[in-house]
Amino acid sequence: MTPEFWKNKKVFVTGHTGFKGSWLCLWLQEMGAKVTGYSLPPPTNPNLFDLASVAAGMTSIIGDIKDFANLSNALISSEASVVLHLAAQPLVRASYADPVDTFATNVMGTVNLLEAVRKAPSVKATVVVTTDKCYENREWVWPYRENEPMGGHDPYSASKGCAELVASSYRESFFSKTEMMLATARAGNVIGGGDFAQDRLVPDFIRAAQQNSTLEIRNPASTRPWQHVLEPLSGYLKLAEILCSEQGNEFAEAWNFGPEPRDVWEVKKVVDNLAVHLGDLAPKVEFGAKQNLHEANLLSLDISKAKQKLGWVPKLGLNEALDLTADWYGAWINKANTSDVTLKQIHHWMNL
Repeated sequence: MTPEFWKNKKVFVTGHTGFKGSWLCLWLQEMGAKVTGYSLPPPTNPNLFDLASVAAGMTSIIGDIKDFANLSNALISSEASVVLHLAAQPLVRASYADPVDTFATNVMGTVNLLEAVRKAPSVKATVVVTTDKCYENREWVWPYRENEPMGGHDPYSASKGCAELVASSYRESFFSKTEMMLATARAGNVIGGGDFAQDRLVPDFIRAAQQNSTLEIRNPASTRPWQHVLEPLSGYLKLAEILCSEQGNEFAEAWNFGPEPRDVWEVKKVVDNLAVHLGDLAPKVEFGAKQNLHEANLLSLDISKAKQKLGWVPKLGLNEALDLTADWYGAWINKANTSDVTLKQIHHWMNL
């Protein structure tokens, strides 16, 4: 990734008020990009977007990805050359509670975004962010490669598989003979400071610690490809850079951005290690809570392609990722300036 590439670059980010979107926009601002964001209001209170004053350094538009006219007008007005599409309903269990909105946001929201890109002549590269859960999960021990079939048992996973198919269709139908390059990015289970979502392991852990309550873990033996939030974001940025190059067409396809195999841990191991990092702040934990909804047990990503073709590699092991995460929440609990803490961690990653 080349920071100089982003200086004064006009970038349009959907989902900029979310956890990953906030980290991404701060990083882009730090590199001198001119960022326009389009998203619903922050999904939680507290949230990183407000805590780190993300809006102060960008144009922030509060809008629904399902509102095509508003979205299209915002994108055209931004004159952006790069689009990073993160807006989504991102939670598995929430998708069971509201499958209609999950599909409307994740599938038709992606359709709306790509239709808006078609009408925006300034756009040269678009990265659609999906998930490791877009694959047809066969509960096998092998990591999933980019050419594996799409699937999804739960509405969230299925909607992200659909978003991948939408992107592939638009690439072949509308962008194959244009200068606009379209790629998709599939990340692992992201952790990091500033995530306050419900039914995610680290935020639930922090909430239990604050409330002095017991954290009930549903699936302690489930494995996930855990990674610090800066890892996949660096992949999205590097991918967008290359899409803007003369060789961009060679990279307009799907990409996995996950951790090294050694960092595909069981949930229990993550919880035990996070407790060590937080020390006295750690809550009491009970494993094996009642589980009524299907969730995948085994999941990992093959990142060989990103390593070999993009030159992208993860910089952080999971222990250091957990350390940075614990440091962030510890600083927040102690009322430190979270914008400074977040930017310090971004610089730490960039200097590795």
